[in-house]
Amino acid sequence: MIEYTYTAKDFKSLNEVLWCPGCGDHAIMNAIQRVMAGLGLNKADYAVISGIGCSSRFPYYMNTYGFHTIHGRGAAIASGVKSANPKLHVWQITGDGDAMAIGGNHFIHTIRRNIDINLVLFNNKIYGLTKGQYSPTTDFGSKTKTSPYGTIEEPFIPGQLVLGAKGTYYARTIDGNMKMSQEIFDNAARFKGTSVVEVLQNCVIFNVGIHEEITKGENREDKQIYLKHGEKMIFGTNKDKGLVLENGKLKVITIGQDGYTIDDVLIHDAKEESLYMHVALINMTMPEFPVAFGVIRAVETRTYETEMEVQIAEVKKTSKIKCMDDLLRSGNTWEV
Repeated sequence: MIEYTYTAKDFKSLNEVLWCPGCGDHAIMNAIQRVMAGLGLNKADYAVISGIGCSSRFPYYMNTYGFHTIHGRGAAIASGVKSANPKLHVWQITGDGDAMAIGGNHFIHTIRRNIDINLVLFNNKIYGLTKGQYSPTTDFGSKTKTSPYGTIEEPFIPGQLVLGAKGTYYARTIDGNMKMSQEIFDNAARFKGTSVVEVLQNCVIFNVGIHEEITKGENREDKQIYLKHGEKMIFGTNKDKGLVLENGKLKVITIGQDGYTIDDVLIHDAKEESLYMHVALINMTMPEFPVAFGVIRAVETRTYETEMEVQIAEVKKTSKIKCMDDLLRSGNTWEV
């Protein structure tokens, strides 16, 4: 297999980037471009697909093949691209509104089918392109242009939707942490199946600071836990806090206090087929728990396009139809 050598610059198009200064989208794109450059794949084998939204401008800024589709339909197009040409490395770029409102049906069925695409979900909990309406992930009670007295809808938790749709891969990162994002995007790109990476992203105009509680302050390490497969679930400014399981529930402990030792702390197993622990990690919220980042679930199984190719090959062996003329003369035919 040929190894191609690129730099991140090779994946930047000549188009002017029109995202607002300070928008988290810039960091996400830079991380993905660096990952693409490091995978050693032919640049001609990349395809970047998007729907509608600020995030969906992404293909214009990439020096790859791309398709800016219609609202909520990016997953359908990405699925078709991968099915038609399974050798392509397909990335779908979407937002919380594009993916889980008008595109919700396509989102869950792409995951259910386990088509080998990399789905990157930008979550700023607002509709940014259309100027500040609440989205399916907007927090309960938030005041927006379409909920001036506070939204009375419960928000989706993207990770819950992924696992509910029989998702095999789910990860979470945040726009401001480039190192973590690159590690996760690289891991997702090498995974066989639908990899969903939720990126907590800041909209500096219509929802500024929405994730600030997680990222700001001297004690931010106490608010985040970066999970890595096979490693202890440890976090905190002094790396002295951990997660244990008691009475069937997760619990935060301080190592060395109340009789707890490092041996009591759970080891993260992203490859565990059972959803129980992965759901619990996804659902952790402050102030009781840190917010979980990293690859939370990565369980490889059969993929749609591989099964499709196998099925086509098997049918060809026994089918009497070998060409278009055979097809047209098969079944019920008559002369006129």
